[in-house]
Amino acid sequence: MNKIKQYIFANPENYQGYVDERFKNLAKQFSRMQDARTEHGGAALVVYFQGQKVMDIYTGKKSETENWQSDTLSVCYSTGKGVLSTLAHILVSEGFLDYDTPVAQYWPEFAQKGKAQITLRHILSHQSGLYDIRNQIETASEMADWSHMLDVIAKSQPRFELGTGAAYQPLTFGWQVGGTLEKATGKSLSDLMQQYLVDPLALDGAYFGVVESELTRVARPIAKLKTQAKPSSQVKPKQKKASVFEKIIEWSGQNPQDFQDAMIPKGMNKFSFFSDEGLKAVIPAANGVFTAHSLAKIYAMLANSGTWKGEQLIRPDIFKDLSTVQYTKRDRIMPLPMHWRLGYHRVLTLGKSSKGFGHMGFNGSAAWCDPERHLSFAYTHNFATGSITGDYRLWGLTQEALRCADAALKRRKGWF
Repeated sequence: MNKIKQYIFANPENYQGYVDERFKNLAKQFSRMQDARTEHGGAALVVYFQGQKVMDIYTGKKSETENWQSDTLSVCYSTGKGVLSTLAHILVSEGFLDYDTPVAQYWPEFAQKGKAQITLRHILSHQSGLYDIRNQIETASEMADWSHMLDVIAKSQPRFELGTGAAYQPLTFGWQVGGTLEKATGKSLSDLMQQYLVDPLALDGAYFGVVESELTRVARPIAKLKTQAKPSSQVKPKQKKASVFEKIIEWSGQNPQDFQDAMIPKGMNKFSFFSDEGLKAVIPAANGVFTAHSLAKIYAMLANSGTWKGEQLIRPDIFKDLSTVQYTKRDRIMPLPMHWRLGYHRVLTLGKSSKGFGHMGFNGSAAWCDPERHLSFAYTHNFATGSITGDYRLWGLTQEALRCADAALKRRKGWF
């Protein structure tokens, strides 16, 4: 109830930046959702519509002493999977590899333990069976060693037979895809990002492994104020209650062990994606660092079927393939069907229909496109929230972005 009151009585103009009048209601909703918590973090929202930037706003705190700026970088967790996948599609368009050739032809060591027939298509649509991280490494800090993790993936064994199911790959996805791209091209992932994505789109911040000179641009979580602790004699031990998400997993009939093995490497409490070590590491499935500008522009190119400013980055036949749903059932990790494309999932809303695609992150960041509406969207922040399906702010902002686009296109916003 308190959150509802905060929303109703919030300041609808608590943001900086540019807003096209057609998307003014989206900006107001963004402000209402952030207003009560701007001292605890910051956020940015960028939207492109019909090839033009129609929204570029931000609010709140980048750190305890700094305000969020238009060029602030943000850790976006799995939102980076969509960026890495986009790079893969560009390289497929360039002829370096294709979706249906076994990965082992580019990366011979990958063929170990029954993986000889796994293709890039299987990996991008989460059907490789290589979702386990917990039983592959002894401590989470190993994830910071790129070469070591490629070796771990090459030696790993799928958890199910190829073609028999799907399981979201929260952490292993990045080493599978990134390793394949490196082996197929003979270039490092950072060089590929720069040559085929950052430079062609003139991105203002997009990293898998932040360079030292850019660390000061990255928003870090702001520690919550702690209340004065009670004397130990007054503290009553409490039994830990199951979280809403844990209850959803239980109700869904999924195996909680699959979720834990995919999501939680041993020793994760001693490793932080927000430390300098974590930011500089190359962990593409989880620690991609971006500005909202960069994410929205990448998806604006995808909203235009792979073309940007007259330059075709992705061939039409490749674009058709990447945007085609590969798997419609609920997988072993996610609590709802994600309709996996090649590296993207469906757009999640509060009811508004979209045939678009994108990827969200564990902290509720997200980027997506809707080619039918020629619309792209990117939301970044540094608030201390976490959920495998984002949070209500993301779903609400997505809903309103689609409604504003429909008002411009059809003169009717609608809820569905």
